[in-house]
Amino acid sequence: MNTRKVKSTSIDYDERDFRNALGVFGTGITVITTRDQSGTNFGVTISSFNSVSLNPPMILWSQGRNAPSHKVFKENPRFVVNVLAADQSDISEQFARPSSDKFAGLQCAYTEDGIAILPGTSGHFECETERQIEGGDHLIFLAKVLNYRHHNDLSPLFFWQGKYISPTMP
Repeated sequence: MNTRKVKSTSIDYDERDFRNALGVFGTGITVITTRDQSGTNFGVTISSFNSVSLNPPMILWSQGRNAPSHKVFKENPRFVVNVLAADQSDISEQFARPSSDKFAGLQCAYTEDGIAILPGTSGHFECETERQIEGGDHLIFLAKVLNYRHHNDLSPLFFWQGKYISPTMP
């Protein structure tokens, strides 16, 4: 077991080692989509998605401030959380890498606001940001859920210790 101490007054740790330590917690994989004022679609792979409240229905996610799409997500309060299914690791990779057209080859549906809903996902949540919260090198988006859809028969895609895993569902 690796043990590292992070001091509150002076940070003394290895960032890569800290990331590896966080990797022992498995997370689901999502692609968050939105569009800018000109109607261009944007999307980014995110594992920092979490439920917040059942009543009212609320979620949160966070994005690094240096992400190329950060300004668009910060300015547009509407977005869709697409929860990837076990067979969609290629889509996760597609949205994780820089590209001029991250939506290439996908037959998306769209919300009333024109935001992409990816095909074949385990589910999606149409959301509106209520608050943006400073979180170090990330910005946390706290949002209300406006609409959602799920498919309980599709196994989700997970990320654990730097690898995709697909749990077997009963």
